[in-house]
Amino acid sequence: MFQGNLTSVTVFFFLGFSHYPKVEVIVFVLCLLMYLITLLGNIILISITILDSHLHKPMYFFLSNLSFLDIWYTSSAFTPMLTNFVTGENTISFVGCVAQMYFSLAMGATECVLLSLMAYDRYVAICNPLRYPIIMNKKVCLQFAAGSWLTGYLTTLVETVFVLQLSLCGHNTINHFACEILAVLKLVCVDTSMVELLMLVITTLILPMPVLLICISYAFILSNILRISSVGGRSKAFSTCAAHLTVVVLFFGTALSMYLKPSAVDSQEIDKFIALVYGGLTPMLNPIIYSLRNKEVKAAMKRLLIRNPFGTVLISVLNNIRASTLI
Repeated sequence: MFQGNLTSVTVFFFLGFSHYPKVEVIVFVLCLLMYLITLLGNIILISITILDSHLHKPMYFFLSNLSFLDIWYTSSAFTPMLTNFVTGENTISFVGCVAQMYFSLAMGATECVLLSLMAYDRYVAICNPLRYPIIMNKKVCLQFAAGSWLTGYLTTLVETVFVLQLSLCGHNTINHFACEILAVLKLVCVDTSMVELLMLVITTLILPMPVLLICISYAFILSNILRISSVGGRSKAFSTCAAHLTVVVLFFGTALSMYLKPSAVDSQEIDKFIALVYGGLTPMLNPIIYSLRNKEVKAAMKRLLIRNPFGTVLISVLNNIRASTLI
């Protein structure tokens, strides 16, 4: 048993899914697969947007930022958990716990702002195509990206500092697989109403406000798309927006259900599984959604493969397989 603020603790223990040994093994395998696919998919997507000059556009600049966020977020949340499962220790140092809590929360907050900026980018591209290169110039894109990162990092810094001042007078065992801020708060035995109010204000600014901006942007986008006379142009606009909306629904749906759920609905086990979807499944699906539904990304991948001798062989094999399945 410990008494004092959180900074007096040197090590934390994770319960994870230890109450369900069979489930724990399944979760480990799934998390390992999600993590590897997330790394591979997002690294490929970042590489393509850098190497192919056709993708040097604001949309893909923001998409690269999103991929980098997903890599960092998943690494901060899943790497310690996977390591602990292999070693069997299920522990984390105080510094490690604070770093994990801060960076995972900061990455999530940054992604909320970034997704709203990506919606604005699509609004300008579809509703003001002639002015798009002027409005979304390189300087503006850099400012938008920097603003999203600063917002995420500063709001999370405020939350983390306030949480670390709280007194701990219970076990240093976190009923989670990571140092998630809501799980850490459950170790505190003093009144947390002020911290919870602060978190509510910040969460409202970070979650519902971007969702509202995204909805407004896509209301204008949908209205504009319906006025496009060209079937091809309308199809391209719908395809691009559908990919972004799929990511938005997956990300904000799980985040809202986790951080703005009623206090009466408080199940730590459910929170763990939501965290798996929020921190593992969504980052894994982002590059898949954007690459499979985006003709420009697929064309860029093909161009890069053609430049590479091994890529030419791979394309030939894939074409032969496709031809044989059609016979």
